[in-house]
Amino acid sequence: MPEPHADPNTGALARDPDALAARLREVHPEAATNPGDVRVVFAPGRVNLIGEHTDYNEGFVLPVAIERGIGIALVPTDDGVARLTLAETGETREFTAAAPGARQNAWVDYVAGMGWALAEAGLPVRGFRGVLASDLPQGAGLSSSAALEVVSAWALSGGDRPGIDPMGLVHLVKRSENGYIGLNNGIMDQFASIFGEPGRALLLDCRSLDHRPIRLVGQDLALVACHSGSPRRLETSAYNERRAQCDAAVAAISALEPGVTALRDVTPAMLDAVRDRLEPVAVRRAQHVVDEDQRVLDAVEAFEAGDLATVGRLFYTSHASLRDLYDVSSPELDALVDIAQATPGVIGARLTGAGFGGCTINLVHRDAVPMLRENVLRDYPARTGLTPRVFEVEASAGARRLA
Repeated sequence: MPEPHADPNTGALARDPDALAARLREVHPEAATNPGDVRVVFAPGRVNLIGEHTDYNEGFVLPVAIERGIGIALVPTDDGVARLTLAETGETREFTAAAPGARQNAWVDYVAGMGWALAEAGLPVRGFRGVLASDLPQGAGLSSSAALEVVSAWALSGGDRPGIDPMGLVHLVKRSENGYIGLNNGIMDQFASIFGEPGRALLLDCRSLDHRPIRLVGQDLALVACHSGSPRRLETSAYNERRAQCDAAVAAISALEPGVTALRDVTPAMLDAVRDRLEPVAVRRAQHVVDEDQRVLDAVEAFEAGDLATVGRLFYTSHASLRDLYDVSSPELDALVDIAQATPGVIGARLTGAGFGGCTINLVHRDAVPMLRENVLRDYPARTGLTPRVFEVEASAGARRLA
């Protein structure tokens, strides 16, 4: 489903409350006559350091909310209509806030889905006139859809945090995506967008919902995203297919091990015992998840011990598993990882997000960032015919009101 475009020239609006409010007054002057009525809310995107496709298998993830995200300047209204304009293109969409009806097959569905989910939960839903800006590259796998849903929850609540506890809001965003959009995803993306902390990654147990911040070691380290220039193409059907394959593995294993209710419960020995009972593709999917859960825990231990060599090894092993077992990488993402691995000063690299395009995340010694950028910009187009983007990202606070 299309998401809002991000333009480097307008994206700065997403984090500039004064400029975004000024754009609102240009676009909806009839609603913004009183400057004191204007509210500006923001929700960040995320990169996942490690733990891909484990969230919906009740496993472990290690995301980082980043400083890039989506901002909405709005004026609440009492007419029950949400009317939202994209700052970049001027495209305007609207819907009945508490009863949006059928999807429009456009970016606004992520906003409308939150109105549906808030109303279903019995929470107040208000109309508004708003303008939206994003500096998350479209299709980059940086969770622009979750950021849009989270910031929309604030906008539809009059510009304030919805009247529900933060973890309840995480589940409400998931309800919107599962029930309205139709994507059978987990909770990682919205969790990171809501719970993000500056300078910290977030270890989340997707079963118990226990979570704690993990300090990212070393001032001389940088997180660098490399956008392949190939939009993420893991469509709803492919995503749901992988989840069904994981469920098939769980069903076969639980016939022998009744305590198994998700791949989170499966040990390597259990998986070995049922290999002959599963389709080969289900074995590969399950193998990735079982191994990836352990990689998350090993990565946390390594980060806390300052063992960067182990962190790097785990990044590369995770990428290979996503490529060979889960089949969600692409030649473009593989090329970016190859280039990074050959660059001195790069500690580790892997795809981040659902896969099939989008971004890699790279842990890099800060003085090596210029060389990584140079190597990617020089070598990647020759290998793929595409133009990449290379940009540092920083661990950021979660969703909040800016003005």
